[in-house]
Amino acid sequence: MASVPSSRRIGSPDSETRTQLLDAAERLMREEGYAAVTSRRIASKAGRKHQLVHYYFRTMDDLFIELFRRRAEENIGRFERAIAQDGSLGNLWRLNADPRGAAFTLEFVALANHRKALRAEIARYAEHFRSSQVEAVRRALVDSGVDEDELPAIVALLMMTGLAQVLALEDTLGVTAGHDTTVEFVGRAIAQLEARSADRRESGTPSTRDDAPREG
Repeated sequence: MASVPSSRRIGSPDSETRTQLLDAAERLMREEGYAAVTSRRIASKAGRKHQLVHYYFRTMDDLFIELFRRRAEENIGRFERAIAQDGSLGNLWRLNADPRGAAFTLEFVALANHRKALRAEIARYAEHFRSSQVEAVRRALVDSGVDEDELPAIVALLMMTGLAQVLALEDTLGVTAGHDTTVEFVGRAIAQLEARSADRRESGTPSTRDDAPREG
């Protein structure tokens, strides 16, 4: 049974040792998967005594949740900065299709099947992040002249994220048949929509955002 994470931290949250332990845990998870992330392996990777792991993290649930939060917060920040600079569909696809991020997320999802506390944390983050993603996709679709009835933003988002996760999962298994064709197809479809958006701007055609009534 998964342990319940403690509400009381041990050790300074700004400790260099604590950061080193989290860095070591992340490297292990990326290189060998979550099953390799034990207190002894983390300590060995960080060049520290294994007792220090439980000095800074009362339980492994605490460590995994902290590790997830650290990367989740970075992911949200990176997404918001990227969309502020380029909110196009092409950029949204590139952000979702990053195989490194998708593979790391899948590793946490697999681990969450065995740890209830981590599962709840992932769900909380996903709901928060999805609302930001949906709004970004909606704006990009509207700029391309695609309204909500033609392609709901949530559907477009789930197609992008779902496809990216399938590609990442299969890639970790060494299955790549059809991947290049699929990525090229998505790229062409997005390029067509973005060309449509450029044409609308050049012709001065108002976007759905400007001429359609908003609900509520």
